[in-house]
Amino acid sequence: MTALDAVRARQSWSKVDDTAPSHEELLTLVAAAGRVADHSSLRPWRLIELRGSDRELLGAAISKAQGDKSPSTKPLRAPLLIAVVASYRKSDKVPRWEQEAVASGVAHMLSLLLDDAGWGVLWRTGHYTRAKAVAKAHGLDKNEELLGWLYVGGKPAGKKPGRRKAVDARKLVSRMPKAKKK
Repeated sequence: MTALDAVRARQSWSKVDDTAPSHEELLTLVAAAGRVADHSSLRPWRLIELRGSDRELLGAAISKAQGDKSPSTKPLRAPLLIAVVASYRKSDKVPRWEQEAVASGVAHMLSLLLDDAGWGVLWRTGHYTRAKAVAKAHGLDKNEELLGWLYVGGKPAGKKPGRRKAVDARKLVSRMPKAKKK
């Protein structure tokens, strides 16, 4: 399968089974995902692997952030959650927005690699990614922001991924406007 085939085949999987890649499998994919374009090679990102009871701690933090009494069960929807963290570095050349783009690029590349390896993946975000209780649960530093989680698990037998509309590239690609004559 070519990279183009893999990208065209990628789908989000909102329901996955209880299997997940091992820590070692994950490290191999993260090493490849980390090859995204990265101005000045700052590596302004890090990932946090959440398995088992880690997901329950996240559920409690989400509930605290939302003012709910019972823990959120959302983190239990997949056996592996990968928190995507933008970890900003001081730089005169690379602005904050560009560093966040690198962290997002790593997350997207990792989701493609996981999908290509046969895993179901969904990138979840939400307003609680910026909540203090959630940041504290992840041990984020002052220079870091949570961009969301990749929910990862096995693709259930007989299930199909969600449907995606085709992308009409003609509507999204244009040319530079011509200079106006004076």
